[in-house]
Amino acid sequence: MSGENNIGSVLQRLEATIAARKGADANTSYTASLLSGGALKCAKKFGEEAVEAALAAVSGDKKHLTAEAADVLYHLLVMLADQGVSLDEVAAALTAREGTSGHEEKAARPKA
Repeated sequence: MSGENNIGSVLQRLEATIAARKGADANTSYTASLLSGGALKCAKKFGEEAVEAALAAVSGDKKHLTAEAADVLYHLLVMLADQGVSLDEVAAALTAREGTSGHEEKAARPKA
């Protein structure tokens, strides 16, 4: 996909919209209401949406999964905004992992 429907373009516009709504009235903006709840509210909602996407995946309903995936991406961006993490920072982390086996990358992470 190219142009305005390119996933990168869509996510960048969404990131900008979320940033613009940070100071909005929580009674009129869903995004502002999530952000006003802080990290716990943002993380909880992201987790709920991730579970819904996983359930949609096993249901075999592509349309439902597509809608839930959109919800996951939106709520991920809200959570990132709450924590001051930009898409550019996420992109840099992904770029740093390119060409590395997932098993190798995971093994190289510091142990918690």
